Amino acid sequence: MVQASPKSQTEYDVIVVGSGAGGGMAAYQLAVAGLKVCVLEAGRSYDPVRETPMFKLPRQAPLLGAGTKHKPFGFYDATVDGGWDVPGEPYTNAPGTDFKWWRARMLGGRTNHWGRISLRMGEYDFKPKTRDGLGADWPMTYDALAPYYDRTEMLIGVYGGDDNLENTPGSPAGVLQPAPAPRASELLTKKHAAPLGIPVIPAHLAIMTQRQDADVLPKKIHPNNPLAQKVLAQSMRQRAACLWATPCGWGCSVKANFQSTTVLLPPAMMTGNVDIVPDAMVRELILDASGKATGVRYIDKTTRADRQVKARIVVLAASACESARIMLNSKSTVFPNGVGNSSGLVGKYLMDTVGAGIGGQIPALENLPPHNQDGASGMHMYVPWWEYKNQLAGKLGFARGYHIEFGGGRDMPGPGIFGGLESYTNGAYGRRFKEEARRYYGSFMYFSGRGEMIPNEDSYCEIDPNVVDQWGIPVLRFHWKWSEHETKQAAHMVKTFAEVITAMGGRVQGTVQTDGAKAIANGGEIIHEVGTCRMGTDPKTSVLNQYGQSWDVKNLFVADGSVFVSNADKNPTLSILALAWRTCDHIMAEMQRGNI
Repeated sequence: MVQASPKSQTEYDVIVVGSGAGGGMAAYQLAVAGLKVCVLEAGRSYDPVRETPMFKLPRQAPLLGAGTKHKPFGFYDATVDGGWDVPGEPYTNAPGTDFKWWRARMLGGRTNHWGRISLRMGEYDFKPKTRDGLGADWPMTYDALAPYYDRTEMLIGVYGGDDNLENTPGSPAGVLQPAPAPRASELLTKKHAAPLGIPVIPAHLAIMTQRQDADVLPKKIHPNNPLAQKVLAQSMRQRAACLWATPCGWGCSVKANFQSTTVLLPPAMMTGNVDIVPDAMVRELILDASGKATGVRYIDKTTRADRQVKARIVVLAASACESARIMLNSKSTVFPNGVGNSSGLVGKYLMDTVGAGIGGQIPALENLPPHNQDGASGMHMYVPWWEYKNQLAGKLGFARGYHIEFGGGRDMPGPGIFGGLESYTNGAYGRRFKEEARRYYGSFMYFSGRGEMIPNEDSYCEIDPNVVDQWGIPVLRFHWKWSEHETKQAAHMVKTFAEVITAMGGRVQGTVQTDGAKAIANGGEIIHEVGTCRMGTDPKTSVLNQYGQSWDVKNLFVADGSVFVSNADKNPTLSILALAWRTCDHIMAEMQRGNI
């Protein structure tokens, strides 16, 4: 992918800060609409076609590919230059807080690394306060976003089933690609979960099970836009269906899964309307005397020089916490507390996904004959939340639900594959150990819950007044607190997983924590942080309107997870993409009206 210097255009129509889900979508939509766009990316350039370690084996990597401090998700993970700890770019935690902040720092951001789980938010998810009196409602309904979900799923390629359950909306016919066949471990789970009243249905993942129809889909996705149809058709013809080989988290050189770097940025570049500037660490927005945004000031990380670029419109899509950091650091006489922060809510109501899990050993999966377990590196089936009625009736003790992600079976052996086997084999060694290893290989499963967090006033990020990063930019300080709704939900997760494992005739591994505070993952650990610049209907209680437009600065928009009002159990990336598309449509409409 070709990057260009902003010198090729002294002033742009739009600056987009960030190149991941929201930034990539914004760059693409605005470019095919004919606007001149400059994308500023804090990380290095990255091309999955050249850099993905396709078809590599654990034995070809140091430590058999095991995770390390600098590569926590394994040697081959697509996050090439980021992680929990980014050298020279610290963040701090307030006393009593242990929040973890993952930063990708690469072109395409987290879309290179994510799990590809693509679930639509449902009707209840947009109006949670109306339903149970907690949190806040979104300034829109599901019906307002549904057409954007449709087009986003067709654009990026999502597989899934046709289930349409309570608050788990399906997609119209012809939108999704066929789901891959269930694996043995998934079918076994479905069989034994059913008597417990727990549904197991095809998962939705942004992985292509077949090639896209480049002659039909572009016209459906972009009617009346010949430029968009042309570049999208060309991009789709460069994508292949999944080969059921390399894990998605390593990236994909055949473009079968969704990454901004393979699906959104290439067609955006084909328009000739986009300049991408990597290694551009944004310091602040440039504002005129009236408080209007006129551009962005950033640091060229390769030369450490201060630079700036100007535009009519600025779109922040740097991630929920990074966008809040930029806004809080963009101070002026008009905005002494940070740009767009008249409500005082920039950085507030930070949320992550509730996470907890437990595993088990399943005797029914022992001694399975070698068989083809090809498929996506992610799950083929999952469990949507099934207890809406009991929860609304107050029978569960916590207000919001979770979905279950699970896996097991005869996957590629990795480091530590037989760790802990001695507890099952009574210390076998030699030939007997090999026999026992063959017996137990593929008989272990793990269940993970991913649940909704209710926003609270004790979870937020702010500027640390005493710490700057290596670029001289003040860093974020995090405050975090789970409520009892989340900790009780985590306890319910592991209790349920243990019941499923037991129903399968399995043996639970580890302790089934009854204290949810001990079972729940740290804030930020699931890497689903959202909130910080919530949208709403009232400038006093929100930062943005329903289109991601700042109440205070009409030519400033936010198009990442920071706009979220709540954090449903559905993984946020698909919604970030759909919301960013909706924001871009509003930008074009406002420009045509002469309002910005």
